[in-house]
Amino acid sequence: MTLTKTAGRPARGGVRPGERALAPDLARGIMLLGIVLSNTAFHLWAAPRGPAGWQPVDGSWLDHTVQFTMIIMLDLRFYPLFAFLFGYGMMQLYLRQTTAGTGERDAVKLLRRRSLWLIVIGLLHACLLMAGDILGYYGVLSLIVGFAFLRRGERTLRVWSAIAVALMLLFAAAPVVVALLQGDPLATVGDAGGDAGDRAYGAYQESWLDAAGTRAVTGLFLTFAIAPLAMVSGAFVLFLLGFLAARHRVLEEPGRHLCLLRRTAVIGIAVGWLGALPAALAHIGVLDVPADMQSESGVLTTLRDVTGNAAGIGYVAALTLLAHWWSGRTRRRGATAVTAVASVGKRSMSCYLAHSLLFAPLLAAWGLGLGEHLGSATMALFGLGVWLITVAGAYALERAGRRGPAEAVLRRLMYGPAGSRTR
Repeated sequence: MTLTKTAGRPARGGVRPGERALAPDLARGIMLLGIVLSNTAFHLWAAPRGPAGWQPVDGSWLDHTVQFTMIIMLDLRFYPLFAFLFGYGMMQLYLRQTTAGTGERDAVKLLRRRSLWLIVIGLLHACLLMAGDILGYYGVLSLIVGFAFLRRGERTLRVWSAIAVALMLLFAAAPVVVALLQGDPLATVGDAGGDAGDRAYGAYQESWLDAAGTRAVTGLFLTFAIAPLAMVSGAFVLFLLGFLAARHRVLEEPGRHLCLLRRTAVIGIAVGWLGALPAALAHIGVLDVPADMQSESGVLTTLRDVTGNAAGIGYVAALTLLAHWWSGRTRRRGATAVTAVASVGKRSMSCYLAHSLLFAPLLAAWGLGLGEHLGSATMALFGLGVWLITVAGAYALERAGRRGPAEAVLRRLMYGPAGSRTR
């Protein structure tokens, strides 16, 4: 069903099942596994932290193995993947609307409405359950980037992508350069992070109301203070690269871009993992590095964060190649598993919110408080279990032909009752 175009309204509703490509949905489904595993560290609210304030530093050899692996492969490596896919999806929606006859301004207005509602949903999510919400963060970022760049030409996007990379590197290197100019390479690199991340999440507070206040402050800060600063970070770069990739249909037609995808997968993942290796080795004590160099703004953490953007792009390329390879097989073993993971990607917002519904009441001190008693390894198993529950739920909805509840609500808010009914 296609909507009849009226002034100021979209010419069509949202994406239909036949228009979906496997690669983006599969990537989003696996992305959510990476995000849920990365977030497990913040629910270990009683564990002592290292200088970076991210992964715990205690536990058995198995816990340290999990921490090492997460720093190399997951921490700040799957959020860039999300940023790229978010930008890709924005451009897809814009092009679908304009191709169907929606005016460019009306298509941008539709996306602006989507961004505003994501900010509202994200702030509610932060206040109620998860201080580190990313929906509001990307809602603000998409509001800025979408308004400025959705209607720009290919050359403009390429030029600004290069500028964004330069800005990201400049701002990442600035603290180190200042410290070197002062003659003390550690002086202004940063202070130890400690448990600041835990305190900002409020998981340690025994009163839900007190924790909600802490989460609200953190959520507002991330949404309205940190998100605009992302214009000089990797998220801005990845949004623009997502715009460019969507214009060339890289994820929908991977067969036309195999060389690009292979190079991106190999180089991106290699740079991402090698960039995180020093921080991972320092975390488990193999490298003897001063605490300041490992802090939130220290050299090793900065190197890990910046190279994480390369890893995110590399993961997108690798998952796209996997989807292309699997789609070309005549005998598709594991079809149910692939369909189930892709069904999570189709309902990524619902599954993302479901993580918090399963995590917070069980792990926080104001709930059952299980986060006090788990280690990195057992917490990773818990996170995997949570993800598998969302896989089962998403697959059940897929078989029933139903959207995720959050997607259904957002679609109704964007398109109205008529547009939300299109399939």
